[in-house]
Amino acid sequence: MQSRHVIIALVIVNVALLLFQGVHGKPNPAGGDAVDLRIRSLELVDDHGRVRAELKIYPAQPDLKMPDGTTGYPEAVQLRLITSQGAPNVKLVATEDGAAASLVGEKGYVQVMSRSHEDPFVKIVTKDQREKVLKP
Repeated sequence: MQSRHVIIALVIVNVALLLFQGVHGKPNPAGGDAVDLRIRSLELVDDHGRVRAELKIYPAQPDLKMPDGTTGYPEAVQLRLITSQGAPNVKLVATEDGAAASLVGEKGYVQVMSRSHEDPFVKIVTKDQREKVLKP
């Protein structure tokens, strides 16, 4: 008789929990409000804890000396895809004054850049430092 009372009590508790979930835990229907995710950076790591991809916002660097002789770099949003050895093979960058992309492989890299202070270009550099620049 005692076990029968326990079973009935458990059934009542389960029904109450189901009713509570039905009232308060309804899933978001298709086409409903989307959830916003706000973060400052995003990193994807592999099973060994190594960063393999990152999406970050970098602050402006007004005193940075650039290879072309100019000074300063604007705020930038950068996406990097990284090898298991830590080398960035893909970079995409968006700044206030343009964008750039680079693709890196064993035998060299390709860089595409379009910013307001110079004409857009495509640069191809081989591992032995042979270089070709394509400009309009």
